[in-house]
Amino acid sequence: MVRHLRGEAQAGRMLPFVVEHERRLVGQLTVAGITWGSMCSGHIGYWIDREVAGRGVMPTSVALAVDHCFRTVGLHRIEVCIRPENSPSRRVVEKLGFREEGMRPRYLHIDGAWRDHVVYALTVEDVPEGLLARWHRESPGATHK
Repeated sequence: MVRHLRGEAQAGRMLPFVVEHERRLVGQLTVAGITWGSMCSGHIGYWIDREVAGRGVMPTSVALAVDHCFRTVGLHRIEVCIRPENSPSRRVVEKLGFREEGMRPRYLHIDGAWRDHVVYALTVEDVPEGLLARWHRESPGATHK
């Protein structure tokens, strides 16, 4: 798995990140499916340890990754596709202001069946000030560590 991630990263098709909280590995975030040319896009997938869920760790991680993709890497669009029943993951992108764009029926093969996913997206024009800055501004009471 690590060899695959490293190869995809070296080819410019993926950005794998670990998520740490208080010096402990608590999750992973991957920008994958990076496409160049007229598309300049990628999609984000993530998971977080239940012990730190709800503390703002993953929204902060997603915001940092999006800002890196838009400002440093040069992508124009980021998508996140989430199973409809995965409320915690949906809350992450909804907190950050991703736009819900619709349903992708039978999008990914998971747990032995083709599963529907809800598509969320942002473009660089949606967050000219950066996603992390916007989230901090719009949710001043939230914990952003």
